[in-house]
Amino acid sequence: MEYTRLGSSGLYVSRLALGTIPFGSGGGFEKIAGLGPDEARRQVDEALDRGVNFIDTANLYSAGDSERVLGEILGSRRDDVVLTSKARTPTGDGPNDGGASRLHLTRAVEDSLERLRTDHLDLLYIHQWDGQTPITETIATADELIRAGKIRYWGVSNYNGWQLAKTVYEARAAGLQGPIAHQAYYTPEAREIEYEIVPAARDLGIATFGWSPLGEGLLNGRVRRGAETPADTRQGTGWPEPHVVDRDRAYDLIELFGEIAGELGWTIPQVVISWILGRPGIDGTVIAARRFEHLTEDLDAAELTLPQEARDRITTASQLPAYYPLWHRLLNGQDRPEPAEAEFYAEQRGHVFGGDQA
Repeated sequence: MEYTRLGSSGLYVSRLALGTIPFGSGGGFEKIAGLGPDEARRQVDEALDRGVNFIDTANLYSAGDSERVLGEILGSRRDDVVLTSKARTPTGDGPNDGGASRLHLTRAVEDSLERLRTDHLDLLYIHQWDGQTPITETIATADELIRAGKIRYWGVSNYNGWQLAKTVYEARAAGLQGPIAHQAYYTPEAREIEYEIVPAARDLGIATFGWSPLGEGLLNGRVRRGAETPADTRQGTGWPEPHVVDRDRAYDLIELFGEIAGELGWTIPQVVISWILGRPGIDGTVIAARRFEHLTEDLDAAELTLPQEARDRITTASQLPAYYPLWHRLLNGQDRPEPAEAEFYAEQRGHVFGGDQA
């Protein structure tokens, strides 16, 4: 297992994090969760034995039951892991039962600590941007939680590039602790964060961890063109995510992953995860599985290196359009290229302009 430093902090985490969305039940997650303490303990033990030291949960998952199950099983291994959770999404129907205000975040963290049976989180993610609470209030609250010993670091999740930059610079201007990591949806089918978010994070010294590398089950190898999706998969339950703009493109990519997997003797999830771990600016990704054999399959991907030829095939086939101002910068601004975007520039030039534009 490889380890990476989270942003400009001194915190080292495994490049695969164990996600706990399958743990617990309730809160609208019944179709995709349901693992009780015994099954969850088996997953945690396997992940830690394989070198994983990063465990990811959220108060949203199964209305807090994921945290309860995780807190029950961690026990003496609590200090062996970097434990994260998330807050911001509504936990009730009241006007202050959601958001990134001081009131809600403080209450949410205290509730999470109780469920997790610990006195602190190693990393708290703000789960979504809050367009109503001043960002300075959110930053100050995170800083207060650090000073109170309730969290060690904080990060953000699902932010736009400008939101990430605003958060970092407002924290610096106030002389307060800023975020060290950003968590975002990223798969070879969904590479939108390469436009602005990853370059912003790289420039700002913020780590980027992907979530749901298999596209919430879309890329698990069981979703195929013209075939009925099995009912025992997340996509077979009618789960509304991910948002797929072009289904035909997605099926084409799945077929490509299948071809490569067959050539290498791997599985489609292993091809996908290995490709993600080799991407510029991607520090790691969060894996989660309801079935133990799927977890071990995903963990195996950390030990595999995707051949460059196969990597290039996936990168070229999945390349997204060069939207403005990217296409204009590619044509006219490469006399002074931006280091945070350099690899993405090269891929776009080769895909859109044949690689011959200066």
